[in-house]
Amino acid sequence: MWNKEFVDLSARYKKLSEYGDPLERLNAVMDWNIFAPLIKVAFRKQRKSMAGRKPYNRLMMFKILILQALYNLADGQTEFQIRDRLSFMRFLGLGLNDEVPDEKTIWLFREMLTSSGTLDKLFGRFNSFLEQRGYMAELGNMIDASIVEVPKQRNSKDVNQKIKEGEVPSCITDNPHRAAQKDIQARWTMKNSKVYFGYKNHINADVKHKIVRKYEATPASTSDIHCFEVLLDKRNDSRVWADSAYYSASTEKRLKELGYESRLIRRYKSHFPDLSEQGRRNSRYAKVRKRVEHVFGFMENSMRGMFIRVIGISRAKAKIGLMNLAYNIARYEQLERLGIA
Repeated sequence: MWNKEFVDLSARYKKLSEYGDPLERLNAVMDWNIFAPLIKVAFRKQRKSMAGRKPYNRLMMFKILILQALYNLADGQTEFQIRDRLSFMRFLGLGLNDEVPDEKTIWLFREMLTSSGTLDKLFGRFNSFLEQRGYMAELGNMIDASIVEVPKQRNSKDVNQKIKEGEVPSCITDNPHRAAQKDIQARWTMKNSKVYFGYKNHINADVKHKIVRKYEATPASTSDIHCFEVLLDKRNDSRVWADSAYYSASTEKRLKELGYESRLIRRYKSHFPDLSEQGRRNSRYAKVRKRVEHVFGFMENSMRGMFIRVIGISRAKAKIGLMNLAYNIARYEQLERLGIA
Protein backbone atom coordinates (compact mmCIF):
# COMPACT_ATOMS: atom_id res chain seq x y z
CA MET A 1 0.00 0.00 0.00
CA TRP A 2 2.81 2.39 0.96
CA ASN A 3 4.66 1.75 -2.32
CA LYS A 4 1.49 2.41 -4.30
CA GLU A 5 1.01 5.76 -2.56
CA PHE A 6 4.66 6.69 -3.16
CA VAL A 7 4.43 5.88 -6.87
CA ASP A 8 1.16 7.82 -7.13
CA LEU A 9 2.74 10.89 -5.46
CA SER A 10 5.73 10.74 -7.80
CA ALA A 11 3.38 10.58 -10.77
CA ARG A 12 1.51 13.63 -9.52
CA TYR A 13 4.75 15.58 -9.06
CA LYS A 14 5.83 14.57 -12.56
CA LYS A 15 2.55 15.85 -13.96
CA LEU A 16 2.95 19.17 -12.10
CA SER A 17 6.39 19.53 -13.67
CA GLU A 18 4.99 18.84 -17.14
CA TYR A 19 2.43 21.62 -16.65
CA GLY A 20 5.25 24.03 -15.69
CA ASP A 21 5.13 24.43 -11.91
CA PRO A 22 6.46 27.99 -11.32
CA LEU A 23 7.62 27.12 -7.80
CA GLU A 24 9.73 24.27 -9.13
CA ARG A 25 11.35 26.72 -11.55
CA LEU A 26 12.13 29.06 -8.64
CA ASN A 27 13.81 26.26 -6.69
CA ALA A 28 15.83 25.29 -9.76
CA VAL A 29 17.51 28.70 -10.11
CA MET A 30 17.59 29.94 -6.51
CA ASP A 31 20.37 29.34 -4.02
CA TRP A 32 18.33 29.81 -0.86
CA ASN A 33 21.41 29.30 1.30
CA ILE A 34 22.55 32.86 0.57
CA PHE A 35 19.96 33.99 3.14
CA ALA A 36 20.95 31.48 5.84
CA PRO A 37 23.69 33.51 7.63
CA LEU A 38 21.45 36.58 8.10
CA ILE A 39 18.53 34.48 9.37
CA LYS A 40 20.86 32.63 11.75
CA VAL A 41 22.06 35.92 13.25
CA ALA A 42 18.46 37.08 13.79
CA PHE A 43 17.65 33.94 15.82
CA ARG A 44 20.94 33.24 17.58
CA LYS A 45 19.70 34.50 20.97
CA GLN A 46 16.24 33.00 20.77
CA ARG A 47 16.74 29.38 21.87
CA LYS A 48 18.20 29.08 25.39
CA SER A 49 17.15 25.52 26.21
CA MET A 50 17.28 22.23 24.33
CA ALA A 51 14.01 21.13 25.94
CA GLY A 52 10.82 20.92 23.93
CA ARG A 53 10.24 20.54 20.21
CA LYS A 54 13.09 21.54 17.92
CA PRO A 55 12.43 24.66 15.81
CA TYR A 56 11.46 24.30 12.18
CA ASN A 57 14.15 24.69 9.55
CA ARG A 58 14.57 28.46 9.26
CA LEU A 59 15.25 28.51 5.54
CA MET A 60 11.99 26.62 5.05
CA MET A 61 10.22 29.20 7.23
CA PHE A 62 11.70 32.00 5.13
CA LYS A 63 10.48 30.29 1.97
CA ILE A 64 7.01 30.22 3.54
CA LEU A 65 7.15 34.03 3.81
CA ILE A 66 8.10 34.18 0.13
CA LEU A 67 5.11 31.95 -0.68
CA GLN A 68 2.87 34.30 1.29
CA ALA A 69 4.11 37.28 -0.69
CA LEU A 70 3.86 35.53 -4.07
CA TYR A 71 0.25 34.48 -3.50
CA ASN A 72 -0.88 37.21 -1.06
CA LEU A 73 -1.92 34.77 1.66
CA ALA A 74 -2.82 35.44 5.28
CA ASP A 75 -1.09 33.29 7.91
CA GLY A 76 -4.07 30.97 8.38
CA GLN A 77 -4.52 30.51 4.63
CA THR A 78 -0.79 29.86 4.26
CA GLU A 79 -0.95 26.96 6.71
CA PHE A 80 -4.02 25.55 4.94
CA GLN A 81 -2.51 25.86 1.46
CA ILE A 82 0.75 24.17 2.51
CA ARG A 83 -1.28 21.22 3.83
CA ASP A 84 -3.50 21.18 0.76
CA ARG A 85 -1.21 21.86 -2.24
CA LEU A 86 1.44 19.47 -3.47
CA SER A 87 3.30 22.25 -5.28
CA PHE A 88 3.71 24.14 -1.99
CA MET A 89 4.90 20.99 -0.20
CA ARG A 90 7.49 20.25 -2.88
CA PHE A 91 8.69 23.87 -2.89
CA LEU A 92 9.28 23.67 0.88
CA GLY A 93 10.75 20.15 0.82
CA LEU A 94 7.96 18.67 2.93
CA GLY A 95 6.61 15.14 2.73
CA LEU A 96 3.06 13.99 3.41
CA ASN A 97 3.98 12.92 6.94
CA ASP A 98 6.02 16.00 7.87
CA GLU A 99 4.81 18.58 10.37
CA VAL A 100 3.52 21.84 8.89
CA PRO A 101 4.11 25.11 10.82
CA ASP A 102 0.86 26.56 12.14
CA GLU A 103 -0.22 30.14 11.53
CA LYS A 104 1.08 31.33 14.93
CA THR A 105 4.55 29.94 14.17
CA ILE A 106 4.57 31.71 10.80
CA TRP A 107 3.51 34.98 12.48
CA LEU A 108 6.19 34.70 15.16
CA PHE A 109 8.90 33.97 12.59
CA ARG A 110 7.99 37.06 10.56
CA GLU A 111 7.80 39.17 13.72
CA MET A 112 11.32 38.10 14.71
CA LEU A 113 12.72 39.06 11.30
CA THR A 114 10.83 42.36 11.47
CA SER A 115 11.89 43.36 14.99
CA SER A 116 15.53 42.48 14.30
CA GLY A 117 15.64 44.52 11.09
CA THR A 118 16.66 41.43 9.13
CA LEU A 119 14.18 41.81 6.26
CA ASP A 120 15.96 44.88 4.86
CA LYS A 121 19.26 43.00 5.06
CA LEU A 122 17.77 40.01 3.22
CA PHE A 123 16.56 42.35 0.46
CA GLY A 124 20.05 43.83 0.17
CA ARG A 125 21.66 40.39 0.22
CA PHE A 126 19.59 39.25 -2.74
CA ASN A 127 20.45 42.38 -4.72
CA SER A 128 24.14 41.65 -4.09
CA PHE A 129 23.55 38.10 -5.34
CA LEU A 130 21.92 39.47 -8.50
CA GLU A 131 24.92 41.69 -9.17
CA GLN A 132 27.24 38.70 -8.71
CA ARG A 133 25.13 36.84 -11.28
CA GLY A 134 25.58 39.70 -13.77
CA TYR A 135 22.28 41.50 -13.26
CA MET A 136 23.70 44.92 -12.56
CA ALA A 137 21.55 48.05 -12.29
CA GLU A 138 21.78 49.49 -15.80
CA LEU A 139 20.34 52.12 -18.19
CA GLY A 140 18.92 54.39 -15.50
CA ASN A 141 16.68 54.74 -12.45
CA MET A 142 12.91 54.36 -12.79
CA ILE A 143 11.11 55.78 -9.75
CA ASP A 144 7.43 55.41 -8.97
CA ALA A 145 5.01 54.61 -6.14
CA SER A 146 1.90 52.51 -5.75
CA ILE A 147 -0.77 52.34 -3.06
CA VAL A 148 -0.91 49.19 -0.92
CA GLU A 149 -4.29 48.94 0.74
CA VAL A 150 -5.06 47.56 4.21
CA PRO A 151 -8.46 46.74 5.80
CA LYS A 152 -10.42 49.97 6.14
CA GLN A 153 -10.98 51.53 9.57
CA ARG A 154 -14.55 52.53 10.42
CA ASN A 155 -14.13 55.60 12.64
CA SER A 156 -16.13 58.74 13.21
CA LYS A 157 -14.99 62.00 11.56
CA ASP A 158 -13.77 63.35 14.91
CA VAL A 159 -11.68 60.25 15.59
CA ASN A 160 -10.22 60.31 12.06
CA GLN A 161 -9.33 63.98 12.45
CA LYS A 162 -7.48 63.36 15.72
CA ILE A 163 -5.60 60.44 14.20
CA LYS A 164 -4.65 62.61 11.22
CA GLU A 165 -3.28 65.23 13.62
CA GLY A 166 -1.10 62.62 15.31
CA GLU A 167 -3.24 62.07 18.40
CA VAL A 168 -4.52 58.74 19.70
CA PRO A 169 -8.18 59.19 20.78
CA SER A 170 -9.12 58.01 24.26
CA CYS A 171 -11.89 55.84 22.81
CA ILE A 172 -9.10 53.69 21.34
CA THR A 173 -6.56 53.76 24.17
CA ASP A 174 -9.19 53.02 26.84
CA ASN A 175 -9.95 49.65 25.26
CA PRO A 176 -6.84 47.49 24.65
CA HIS A 177 -8.79 45.05 22.46
CA ARG A 178 -9.99 47.90 20.25
CA ALA A 179 -6.50 49.43 20.14
CA ALA A 180 -5.08 46.15 18.86
CA GLN A 181 -7.46 46.29 15.89
CA LYS A 182 -7.11 49.97 14.99
CA ASP A 183 -4.45 51.08 12.53
CA ILE A 184 -3.65 54.66 13.49
CA GLN A 185 -0.61 54.89 11.18
CA ALA A 186 -2.26 54.06 7.86
CA ARG A 187 -3.76 57.02 6.01
CA TRP A 188 -6.49 57.83 3.50
CA THR A 189 -5.61 59.20 0.09
CA MET A 190 -7.31 59.82 -3.25
CA LYS A 191 -6.16 58.76 -6.70
CA ASN A 192 -8.12 59.13 -9.92
CA SER A 193 -11.21 60.18 -7.93
CA LYS A 194 -11.09 56.96 -5.89
CA VAL A 195 -10.38 56.84 -2.14
CA TYR A 196 -7.83 54.39 -0.70
CA PHE A 197 -6.70 53.52 2.84
CA GLY A 198 -3.28 52.10 3.59
CA TYR A 199 0.36 52.64 2.71
CA LYS A 200 2.59 53.36 -0.28
CA ASN A 201 5.33 51.30 -1.86
CA HIS A 202 7.94 53.69 -3.32
CA ILE A 203 10.44 51.88 -5.55
CA ASN A 204 13.48 52.40 -7.75
CA ALA A 205 13.79 49.79 -10.52
CA ASP A 206 16.55 49.73 -13.11
CA VAL A 207 15.53 50.20 -16.74
CA LYS A 208 17.25 47.14 -18.23
CA HIS A 209 16.19 44.35 -15.86
CA LYS A 210 13.16 45.88 -14.09
CA ILE A 211 14.52 44.71 -10.73
CA VAL A 212 13.62 46.70 -7.59
CA ARG A 213 16.93 48.12 -6.35
CA LYS A 214 15.65 50.32 -3.50
CA TYR A 215 12.31 50.89 -1.82
CA GLU A 216 10.59 52.87 0.93
CA ALA A 217 7.23 52.25 2.64
CA THR A 218 5.16 55.17 3.94
CA PRO A 219 1.53 55.98 4.82
CA ALA A 220 -0.60 56.39 1.69
CA SER A 221 -0.98 60.14 2.19
CA THR A 222 2.77 60.73 1.82
CA SER A 223 3.57 62.59 -1.38
CA ASP A 224 5.56 60.64 -3.98
CA ILE A 225 8.22 63.35 -4.11
CA HIS A 226 8.92 62.88 -0.39
CA CYS A 227 10.95 59.70 -1.05
CA PHE A 228 12.41 60.73 -4.40
CA GLU A 229 15.96 61.60 -3.33
CA VAL A 230 16.22 58.65 -0.94
CA LEU A 231 15.49 56.23 -3.79
CA LEU A 232 18.20 57.50 -6.15
CA ASP A 233 20.86 54.85 -6.80
CA LYS A 234 24.42 55.94 -7.58
CA ARG A 235 25.33 52.41 -8.72
CA ASN A 236 23.05 52.84 -11.72
CA ASP A 237 23.23 55.05 -14.82
CA SER A 238 22.85 58.77 -14.06
CA ARG A 239 19.52 59.07 -15.93
CA VAL A 240 16.36 59.28 -13.82
CA TRP A 241 12.92 58.43 -15.23
CA ALA A 242 9.71 59.39 -13.40
CA ASP A 243 6.24 60.68 -14.11
CA SER A 244 4.96 64.25 -13.75
CA ALA A 245 4.18 63.81 -10.03
CA TYR A 246 7.91 64.20 -9.39
CA TYR A 247 8.52 67.16 -11.67
CA SER A 248 9.31 70.65 -10.41
CA ALA A 249 11.98 73.25 -11.06
CA SER A 250 13.53 72.54 -7.65
CA THR A 251 13.64 68.78 -8.39
CA GLU A 252 15.36 69.41 -11.71
CA LYS A 253 17.91 71.65 -9.99
CA ARG A 254 18.55 69.11 -7.22
CA LEU A 255 19.09 66.28 -9.71
CA LYS A 256 21.67 68.37 -11.52
CA GLU A 257 23.46 69.15 -8.24
CA LEU A 258 23.62 65.42 -7.44
CA GLY A 259 25.00 64.56 -10.86
CA TYR A 260 21.90 62.97 -12.39
CA GLU A 261 20.30 63.54 -15.79
CA SER A 262 16.60 64.33 -15.56
CA ARG A 263 14.15 62.33 -17.66
CA LEU A 264 11.14 63.53 -15.67
CA ILE A 265 7.91 64.03 -17.56
CA ARG A 266 6.69 67.61 -17.31
CA ARG A 267 3.15 68.35 -16.22
CA TYR A 268 0.74 68.91 -19.09
CA LYS A 269 -0.03 72.50 -19.94
CA SER A 270 -2.10 74.03 -22.70
CA HIS A 271 1.04 75.41 -24.32
CA PHE A 272 2.61 71.92 -24.35
CA PRO A 273 0.41 70.17 -26.93
CA ASP A 274 1.34 66.67 -28.06
CA LEU A 275 3.05 67.95 -31.20
CA SER A 276 5.19 70.54 -29.40
CA GLU A 277 8.85 69.92 -28.63
CA GLN A 278 8.05 69.33 -24.96
CA GLY A 279 5.14 67.07 -25.86
CA ARG A 280 7.40 64.93 -28.06
CA ARG A 281 10.01 64.83 -25.29
CA ASN A 282 7.39 63.68 -22.80
CA SER A 283 6.37 60.95 -25.22
CA ARG A 284 9.96 59.69 -25.54
CA TYR A 285 10.44 59.70 -21.78
CA ALA A 286 7.12 57.90 -21.24
CA LYS A 287 8.17 54.99 -23.45
CA VAL A 288 10.97 54.20 -21.01
CA ARG A 289 9.25 55.28 -17.79
CA LYS A 290 6.27 52.99 -18.35
CA ARG A 291 8.51 49.95 -17.82
CA VAL A 292 8.23 50.54 -14.07
CA GLU A 293 4.47 49.91 -14.40
CA HIS A 294 5.32 46.33 -15.39
CA VAL A 295 6.70 45.84 -11.86
CA PHE A 296 3.49 46.98 -10.20
CA GLY A 297 1.46 45.12 -12.82
CA PHE A 298 3.14 41.84 -11.86
CA MET A 299 2.48 42.52 -8.18
CA GLU A 300 -1.14 43.41 -8.90
CA ASN A 301 -1.94 40.52 -11.24
CA SER A 302 0.48 37.63 -10.70
CA MET A 303 0.96 38.21 -6.96
CA ARG A 304 -2.78 38.57 -6.30
CA GLY A 305 -3.05 42.30 -5.71
CA MET A 306 -1.64 45.19 -3.72
CA PHE A 307 -3.42 44.43 -0.45
CA ILE A 308 -1.92 43.43 2.91
CA ARG A 309 -3.50 42.39 6.19
CA VAL A 310 -1.49 44.21 8.85
CA ILE A 311 -1.83 46.91 11.49
CA GLY A 312 0.90 49.52 11.89
CA ILE A 313 3.70 50.93 9.78
CA SER A 314 6.34 48.52 11.10
CA ARG A 315 4.46 45.42 9.95
CA ALA A 316 3.41 47.15 6.74
CA LYS A 317 7.07 47.82 5.92
CA ALA A 318 7.84 44.15 6.54
CA LYS A 319 5.06 42.97 4.24
CA ILE A 320 5.94 45.48 1.52
CA GLY A 321 9.62 44.55 1.79
CA LEU A 322 8.75 40.86 1.39
CA MET A 323 6.52 41.71 -1.57
CA ASN A 324 9.40 43.53 -3.29
CA LEU A 325 11.82 40.72 -2.49
CA ALA A 326 9.41 38.05 -3.76
CA TYR A 327 8.95 40.06 -6.97
CA ASN A 328 12.74 40.25 -7.44
CA ILE A 329 13.09 36.50 -6.94
CA ALA A 330 10.33 35.81 -9.48
CA ARG A 331 11.88 38.33 -11.89
CA TYR A 332 15.29 36.67 -11.50
CA GLU A 333 13.79 33.30 -12.44
CA GLN A 334 12.21 34.87 -15.52
CA LEU A 335 15.47 36.56 -16.58
CA GLU A 336 17.36 33.27 -16.17
CA ARG A 337 14.75 31.41 -18.20
CA LEU A 338 14.89 34.02 -20.98
CA GLY A 339 18.69 34.19 -20.89
CA ILE A 340 18.81 37.96 -20.31
CA ALA A 341 21.88 39.20 -18.44
